[in-house]
Amino acid sequence: MNSTNFRMPARRLVAASAAGLLVAAPLALATATTAHATGDHGRADAVVLRTGLDVSLLGKTVNVPLRVALNEVHAPQSAEKTALTAELSGVDNGRPFSVLNAQVAQAKATADAHKAEGSTTLAQAKVHLPGLPLLPLLEVEKVTATALCEAGKKPVAEANVLGQVTVLGKRVTLTAGGTTQVTVDGVGEVTLDLSKRHTTTSTAAATALELKVAVDPLKLGVAEVDGTVTLAGATCERPAAPAPAPEEEKPAAEEPAEEEAEKPAEGSGTEQVKTGDDGVTTQTGKAPATENLAETGGSSMTPYLAGGAVLLLAAGGGALALTRRKRA
Repeated sequence: MNSTNFRMPARRLVAASAAGLLVAAPLALATATTAHATGDHGRADAVVLRTGLDVSLLGKTVNVPLRVALNEVHAPQSAEKTALTAELSGVDNGRPFSVLNAQVAQAKATADAHKAEGSTTLAQAKVHLPGLPLLPLLEVEKVTATALCEAGKKPVAEANVLGQVTVLGKRVTLTAGGTTQVTVDGVGEVTLDLSKRHTTTSTAAATALELKVAVDPLKLGVAEVDGTVTLAGATCERPAAPAPAPEEEKPAAEEPAEEEAEKPAEGSGTEQVKTGDDGVTTQTGKAPATENLAETGGSSMTPYLAGGAVLLLAAGGGALALTRRKRA
């Protein structure tokens, strides 16, 4: 088997290795930075409507759960569906019924290394329960919820209910940040929690409206409906704060020797500046020594160079004389 080996000179090998290290170092740093940023992203969620209801059917001892959600998103997502329908076995012969209809129903969640934010907007919306097809559980003009978590800052939660609110056909006056109870004879009872907000050192949560429902429709095969309905919710978790850059250690400045700082060397020509009491500045100093001016430009090799020049001159003269004799 024939083989050919190519050996690189030592100098070239060292240079190539150094160049490879210079190229590999930035690539490794970029990879580490990307992985670090991905792991430090925050978290955000948003939802327009979520139900946690138990539906009891007439003539039966079973409860049918109604667990549905509209525009439930997790960062990075958004959704704008404006209607939600559901079907329950045993309710209105299994026909689909409306849970929510709205003109605007937006949910958005974003998150990166700097901030995480969830937001929800719902406008001109009606919420229905199984067994009450003609009487809306809730009607709202506009509700919003926002949760904002920025790195290095305190999380913020906001929830607003704007305009009129109607519960089971009754217009309701809501108390900011409080609880309102609505009772309708022959139908049931609804408790509303308005503008719920909660924050910690790293998280935030906001809910525009939360309803606790206990109604007895006694229609369409439905005996009772119990549970909760959440309208316009948003949550977030703050991304990790960036680590502070390490401080570079500065080398300690070398202090000059006291003798050199206080007294200039003789013959150095260093000048000292002095200011007199009269404000006049004068410069004083020793003139350079002139004893060895003749040696300026010389060195220890000078005698040898001079001797060599004399020998060369003598050899040249001898050669010239020998040439002349031969010609003669």
